[in-house]
Amino acid sequence: MAIRAVPSLPSPSLPSPSLPSTAVPSTAVPTAPEPALVPHPSVQQAGTAGPSRLDVTVVLPCFNEEPHLMQELERITAAMDASGYSYELLAIDDASTDGTLALLERAIARFPHLRLMPFQRNGGSGTARRIGTREARGEIVVWTDADMTYPNGRIPELVTHLVDHPQVDQVVGARRTEQGTHRLLRVPAKWLIRKIAEQLAATSIPDLNSGLRAFRRSVSLPYLRLLPPGFSCVTTLTLSFLSNQHAVDYVAIDYAKRSGTSKFHPLRDAYRYILQVLRMVMYFNPLKVLMPLALWLFGIGMVKAIVDLALAPRYIPVNTVLLLLTGLIIGSLALLADLIVRSRDV
Repeated sequence: MAIRAVPSLPSPSLPSPSLPSTAVPSTAVPTAPEPALVPHPSVQQAGTAGPSRLDVTVVLPCFNEEPHLMQELERITAAMDASGYSYELLAIDDASTDGTLALLERAIARFPHLRLMPFQRNGGSGTARRIGTREARGEIVVWTDADMTYPNGRIPELVTHLVDHPQVDQVVGARRTEQGTHRLLRVPAKWLIRKIAEQLAATSIPDLNSGLRAFRRSVSLPYLRLLPPGFSCVTTLTLSFLSNQHAVDYVAIDYAKRSGTSKFHPLRDAYRYILQVLRMVMYFNPLKVLMPLALWLFGIGMVKAIVDLALAPRYIPVNTVLLLLTGLIIGSLALLADLIVRSRDV
């Protein structure tokens, strides 16, 4: 899918535009209850007042972001105030060990649209985004980071793109360049993982794990329980939408160097990315993963068996039998897994 550049759009004339919703198709996964959230006792009632339904919720996970957090809050609120959309900025403190929580507590008085949700223990960015989306009051949910990397001033453009295109359920900010740490490792690893995901999802994916995206909350709810606790939650949401025929658009964005210390571990998180891609495709379409392997093994076994019989009639080596049996076993597992996926209750 080609990247579609969206020009800067003027603020809508109405203060609260009507936002369309899209029903989840019958292939969506069933929902499951989330664990109860225990807020931090010092701010249990802070920032909870407000309307029950808004146009937009910006979910902002925060973990040790004190030096630049106020600048990020100002940037997001300035853009959303100028947009004309009704919104809330849901800041989730993921048990920060610096002064992030105290800064957010003080910021509530300055930013009337800020709602604070502190965690008593660190759950990871995926956990923060999952619970934040579940608790969101906005019909459109925006995910972004608080590390100054993403152009959060363009958040209203992503929201307007969804409003103007009712058939689209998610719009992702596709980064033009990689500015993160460990670039020599990240760039080839992400390229390889993205190509694997494109082959398995049978579609072009300009940016598989961009942290800046807007999507319809009603469409995302069935997939929230699939989100892992770490960085690969954004990959999971992308593949969940694509695997269930939800339209996803991509908008080209700039990507800046991170402020503060990166929480990304190149080897561990790359390994998790690959596992998550395979897990998601297995969940929705196991034949894509297992059947090609089964056919290759069985095909190699058949060719080898023909050669073996030509060289030594009435004798087939053990390794040839193993190739044939392994191909048959994996093929049978692929068909069984596909049957389970298609017979799942919705």
